[in-house]
Amino acid sequence: MLDVILARLQQGHRTIAYPAQEPTLPDRFRGLPVVDASKCPDGCRVCAEACPTNAISIDDKGLRLDLGRCLFCTDCLEACPKEAIHYTPEYRLATRQRGDLVLEGQMFERAKALDEKSRRLFGRSLKLRQVSAGGCNACEADLNVLSTVVFDLGRFGIQFVASPRHADGIVITGPVSENMRSALLDTYAAVPAPKLVIAVGACAISGGPFIDNPEVHNGCGSIVPVDLFIPGCPPHPMTILDGLLRLLGRLELNP
Repeated sequence: MLDVILARLQQGHRTIAYPAQEPTLPDRFRGLPVVDASKCPDGCRVCAEACPTNAISIDDKGLRLDLGRCLFCTDCLEACPKEAIHYTPEYRLATRQRGDLVLEGQMFERAKALDEKSRRLFGRSLKLRQVSAGGCNACEADLNVLSTVVFDLGRFGIQFVASPRHADGIVITGPVSENMRSALLDTYAAVPAPKLVIAVGACAISGGPFIDNPEVHNGCGSIVPVDLFIPGCPPHPMTILDGLLRLLGRLELNP
């Protein structure tokens, strides 16, 4: 027992200070992508043609970027001859509406909090059941990381539970394969009302790299109503945590 106490003292405090302080992100972190339209020559479609999920489209109105489809890869950066695209360190990417993930030059609309009644129900204690609907385990791994001592999701009153009957909502990852469709619907039905649905990752939002494959449903939005969209492939744990806290109206910092 003494050895355990000594080891703990040597390790010190491991939990990050967020949200009281801004998080420290690695240099290689890829946040909100930004396009400098002034660098785009007329008629150039190289970035759109390079995108593996058609997250970038160009028409008469200009360039459109769908964060719900974006894999945050570097194919568009490497293809662009004018270096018009770059990733920023902006990790706050969650939205309440699917359409807010489609950027056409406007300011990015971050997720707003639930209504007052819902915040009273879920704000101090939120239990979630995670459903992997055909995911590759990347988003699932980053969700698991949130329960470690570094992020300590439990300090916000948010926990993952083993049964949907004990949950206030579900967190969905994966493109929703046909084999997982009924399991997802059964899980959703088992959660007592009122309930929340959170889509995590490009697959759960749009199908990701599997989009339009006949064996998947292009995400969960056509199967269950979604209250929060968290883009990424996979989303960074800070992006997920920020989205959850915004949904519950728990953020005073980073409006």
